[in-house]
Amino acid sequence: MPVRVWPRAPLMTNCFILADRNERSTKIKNIILKNIKVSSLNKSDIIIVIGGDGFMLQTLKKYNKFKKPFYGINSGNYGFLMNKFSEKININILKKARMVSISPLEMSVKSKTNSIKKSIAINEISILRQSRQAASLKISNGKKQIIKNLISDGVLVSTPAGSTAYNLSVHGPILSLDSNKLSISPISAFRPRRWKGKIVSDKSKITIKNLNHYKRPISAVADNVEIRNAKLIIVTTNKKIQFNLLFDKNRSLQKKIKIEQLRNETK
Repeated sequence: MPVRVWPRAPLMTNCFILADRNERSTKIKNIILKNIKVSSLNKSDIIIVIGGDGFMLQTLKKYNKFKKPFYGINSGNYGFLMNKFSEKININILKKARMVSISPLEMSVKSKTNSIKKSIAINEISILRQSRQAASLKISNGKKQIIKNLISDGVLVSTPAGSTAYNLSVHGPILSLDSNKLSISPISAFRPRRWKGKIVSDKSKITIKNLNHYKRPISAVADNVEIRNAKLIIVTTNKKIQFNLLFDKNRSLQKKIKIEQLRNETK
């Protein structure tokens, strides 16, 4: 996942606000409106997103076409892609924010009816069994075979930005934001039991084949978009797309990843 870290956000004066539909987000929005003058989406320099990581992911995909940076304010639980809310927030704080540009994963999924669908993921692409039968998967990187037959609940392909999310919960490695790597992690591997996954270049073309799509159906999920009855999944990094995220100087995305790495080592 190509990453560019800018020392400071571009000059901005106009803001557009998007808030999740819950009491906490609405309360934060009302406080911000007292300190920051907002404008329409077309006239704005920055999009302020109030919610959790899930709402941020949805917003990035829907509004990235407007080519504006996103400043997230956490109103949820974890908020890894978000900034901590402060009642003192104003336009000067936003101007001092650091910008990180990231490119998403893209999956191309062929279903058992041979139809092809595509979707992008900022965090991860997860391949999951969709019945009581475990998945039977062959995984390759280009022409090189990674694993011949993985019997498991599924497998996860994660970006560095997503490596502290679902990937971490399945004991996958935490990747540095500038590592230019992707993590391939099994989900409840049954055979081979000792396979812990693999770290590959973000230039990789990862192919995941369902070895028995009749008896062992699987679904492919890009962040929160699910495609069911997948027969073949190809995962690559889409370098033509960039999402620009803004973070407070002392709460950068890189620092958050490093904190998670230390937590992982001490527990």
